[in-house]
Formats: sequence, structure tokens, C-alpha cells
Amino acid sequence: MVHKLPIGIQDFRTIRTEGYKYVDKTEYVYRLVTSGKFYFLSRPRRFGKSLTVATLRELYLGSRELFAGLWIENKWNWDKRHPVVRLSFKDVNFEQLGLEKALFDRVEEISIEMGIPVERQTARDQFREILREAGRKQKVVVLIDEYDAPIVHYLGKDVEQAQENRELLRGFYSVLKEMDSLLELIFITGVSKFSKVGIFSGLNNLNDITMHPQYATMLGYTQAELEANFEEEIAQTAATLHLTREQLLEQLRHWYNGYRFHARAETMYNPVSVNLFFDTQEFGNYWFATGTPTFLVNLLRTHGVYDVGAQHVDASGFDTFELDNLKLSALMYQTGYLTITGADEEGLLTLDYPNKEVRDSMLQQLLEAFSGVEVEKSTSLAIGLKRAFEAGDLEQVFRLLRGVFSGVPYWLHEKWPERFFHATIYLVFRYLGVRAHSEVCTSEGRMDCAVETSGRVYILEFKLDEPAEVALEQIRQKRYYEAWWHLGKPVVGVGVQLSSQTRNIERWVAEEMSV
Repeated sequence: MVHKLPIGIQDFRTIRTEGYKYVDKTEYVYRLVTSGKFYFLSRPRRFGKSLTVATLRELYLGSRELFAGLWIENKWNWDKRHPVVRLSFKDVNFEQLGLEKALFDRVEEISIEMGIPVERQTARDQFREILREAGRKQKVVVLIDEYDAPIVHYLGKDVEQAQENRELLRGFYSVLKEMDSLLELIFITGVSKFSKVGIFSGLNNLNDITMHPQYATMLGYTQAELEANFEEEIAQTAATLHLTREQLLEQLRHWYNGYRFHARAETMYNPVSVNLFFDTQEFGNYWFATGTPTFLVNLLRTHGVYDVGAQHVDASGFDTFELDNLKLSALMYQTGYLTITGADEEGLLTLDYPNKEVRDSMLQQLLEAFSGVEVEKSTSLAIGLKRAFEAGDLEQVFRLLRGVFSGVPYWLHEKWPERFFHATIYLVFRYLGVRAHSEVCTSEGRMDCAVETSGRVYILEFKLDEPAEVALEQIRQKRYYEAWWHLGKPVVGVGVQLSSQTRNIERWVAEEMSV
């Protein structure tokens, strides 16, 4: 049977009854519900959180017909049914109504859906009454999806509103602690793991499985799941793109694989990107396009941070959260723009871009943020620069760069004028795949930028309001070029003079480096 691709479908019942493809994750669900009672799980947006919540709902409602042929079908006691309270903050219209009114309305709707009339003045009191009444005969299952949406929505835009919403949610979720004895299962999902500390401070028994090795592959597709469930799509797409099966799989890994939620875990594909790729049979930036991280890019620009890959962080940093002092590394990991690529003996995690889709898209956004180059124009600009570097045509390189800098808005220079020059040059070459290294450490100091092409290595040193010759002399004195001799390529030193007056490149000088 040919199944439809579940594009935009997050409801388990719809997927199972209307012929959509479902990658069987019920073994994880079984492990979850038979190993404990109260869980918290964070994952990036569009990663299958809502589908997992919908699956749990149907499981506890006893909808055996929906699980026919799945791993869990003959392992679950289908007579074990419980009332289910499902609250998704995607359905709470807090932007227009304000969180308190919107939450009140949504909880009231839940009471009507469950046939439990309540007359209370606050959403918190309504919620308490629903749980109390529903739990009179059977313990209640509580499923909360995107619990932190009213906070995350205001990050980088309105800290006061985010704080106000956090306090309101803290009171609302405290009902779960009060009703502990009436609850069979709590499963809470969201994007931000770290904000749970303040919001769920009373739920001491809430098991955070965000970085638990047994659940690291619960959401998303593993390589084996991809190949087992999309065999027909792989064959059709490979034929359309005139690729062998292995060539297609390799490109798929490069574009969409790479998410890792534990240092020892297998890497994962984002479901949205995979399904949209097989639907269009074209490689593209699908997941990134579903929600451009404007607030995150603005935070990076505010802090002057543009080289965000290959960071080393302590995992404990993900458990702290201050709305007015956001930790960029933790935030980028939680939102899916960085992922775990390794860990050292001391437990420090290495974070980097998960794949080509995320890396290219983020570099485009950062390039626009730091230089004003519009996303739709960045590719043609970078291609031109790459060709000029590959041809050894530095005149053309700096002609193009001067064109970029002449269009940079004045306000982008106000805080770190030299850094915006560096950021533009680094991001352009990094985005195109020319190997660019920004602020590279050597035994003699720190060079500004090195660009490696197929035939040469260019070491660029920038000086703001100082002669280009001074920059070139620093390359000589610090002997930066020696770090690249092992490649067996000519190394060219390039001194660049930047002007705070013209906000552009004034002069440049180049010299091939030798002993």
C-alpha cells in the first residue's frame, strides 16, 4: 500500500485512518509509560512532539484499531483506559487575547469537550476542578504540548511580557503538584528545557528525558528508519534526480541528518525536511523556512557573535534560564540550530551545525544581519567571490567586497565597527563552502581570517584606520603562514585597511609568504 506523506499532519488518528505514512515509534512510547509516570521532553520545533502527544492520547483512550500492526499492539492492555486532558499552547490565542484570558477560554473548551461543567473565575481553578472531577473513577493522563510557547514567543522582543507569562504559567502548572495522587501520567513537551526549572519547581518527580540516552531517538528519523519506511520514495527520487540510491542517501545525510540529543546517540533526520524533500524531489531549506529565528539572529548580532559553530559547553548550562540574560549556546541547541557533535572526557559537549540545511540558512541570516546583504542576494554574491578567489583575482574580490560594504546600514557599525567587516567577509566565504577560518589561533597569536581555496591559502589581516602595510607586516612578524605550509599550497598574506570614516575597504596589499 502506498502511503501519503504526512506533511503538516500532527494528529495520530488522522495519520492512521487516512492513509498517511507513520514511522513506528510505539516501542519508545511503551518504554515511557511502563517505566515512570511524570515526564518532560524538549525538542526543536517541528520535530514530532505534537504527534507523540497525540499518540499517547489515543493509547490511553484505548483506540486499539489505530495501533493495528504497530509494535505496541499486542503488548498493551487495551482495557486500561483513562480520562485524558490534552492542552496544546499552539491552540491558546495568547498573542491577541493575552495569556490569562486565552488560557481561561481554552481550559473552558476542554471542560466542555470532556463533559465536565465548571464555573470558576481563573484558568488555574478551572484546571484543578477538571482534574478533580475526571479523576474520581480513574486516574487522569495530562498531556501538555508546547508548554513554553507563551514565553519563547516573546524572547528577544518583550522580556517583561515573557516574565509575566512565566509567572502566570508557574501558578497554572502548580495544580499538577496539588493533584499528584489523581494523575496516571504527565507528559510535557516544549522547545526550551531550561525554563522548566522555574516553572515546574514544585514538581520534584518530573523526569526530564530531554538528554536521556534511551529516548534520544524517540523523535525524528534514524538512518535505518528512513531507509525502511521511505524505500519507494528513495527509489523514485533517485531516478528523478539521476542519482544512484547510495548517491541520494549520501546527499540526504549531508542536507538533513545530523541532529543528536545525547553525545553517544545516533544522529537523526528532521521529519519535516525529509517529507518535504520527497514531496518536491528537490533539495531545499525546508525546516528552516518554517520559522526564521529572527529573535535569535538579533541576539547574535547584539552580542557581535557570528561564528557560532564548534562551541564547547557544559551540559549543566542548559538547566539555567534567565529571560534577561539568555545563554546563546544553550538557546541555539534547544531551538535546533546547533546540535551535539561530540563530548570530551570532562563532559564538555561540542556543539555545531547539524547539517547543510541549517548551516547554510543560518549563515545567510547572519550575513544579512551583519552586513545588510539580503538573503536572496547572498548566494550570487558569494559565488562571485568564490570564483574570484579561486582564480587568484584579488582585484575582483575587493571590488565585490567594497560593493557589499557600501550598502551596509550605518547603524550596523555603531557597536563593533571592525567586527562587522570581519563578519561579512567570514560569513560570505563560510556560506559558500570555501574553507574560511575566522580568528584562527596559532602559536604566535591570532590571525583574523584564513581562506583556503583549491590552489592557495589566503591569510587576511584587517586593521581599522591603520595602513594595509601594517596588517601585512603583522602576518610576517607573527608567521601566521607557517600553520598552512603542511597543505603544500602557496600561502598569500593580504593586509587590509578598513576606514571608520568611509565604512569601507580603503586599501589592500598582498604578498606570497616564504621563509
